[in-house]
Amino acid sequence: MFRPELKTDRLVLRPFEPGDLDDLHAYRSLPEVCRYLYAEPSDRADAAERLARQVDQDQLTAEGQELVLAVVLADVDRVIGEVGLTWHSETDRQGEIGYLFHPDFHGKGYAHDAAAQVLGLGFGELGLRRIKATCDSRNEPSWRLMERLGMRREAHFRSCEIFKGEWRDVFVYAMLAEEYQATK
Repeated sequence: MFRPELKTDRLVLRPFEPGDLDDLHAYRSLPEVCRYLYAEPSDRADAAERLARQVDQDQLTAEGQELVLAVVLADVDRVIGEVGLTWHSETDRQGEIGYLFHPDFHGKGYAHDAAAQVLGLGFGELGLRRIKATCDSRNEPSWRLMERLGMRREAHFRSCEIFKGEWRDVFVYAMLAEEYQATK
């Protein structure tokens, strides 16, 4: 069983716990947070259901699983976002990262720190060879973060799906293990 808790100088990344509902709801209920997500803003009952699922997404033991970690601001013990790693293929050693943060904590480097820890987890302990991330092309802070992490844009899918009533473009970024090692 692989159930991590990762730390930086400012953050603790750990599995979600039942007591995280207020913090999870605080950012998942905001329209600006859900703008580029398939999910709509959550009411408290929706947030509680999501939290129950995320509490169970606390380990990676087989391909197809997703590990979702609460990003906790260490000095105040508050969940400010989440970061995830999906293990897509054991044979091809492929995964995918994603992240979501409360807007009060944007622009402070927290997403970078958390995502960098998860990349390290994927390329390190899990031995992945390639990790990708996707985002709506209009979500500039997200794709700029991918670039700061050293990921490269591999694809720009134009008008590839109808999303919340309009056509959208999607960017795909990725990094190989050797590229990750070069950033160390």
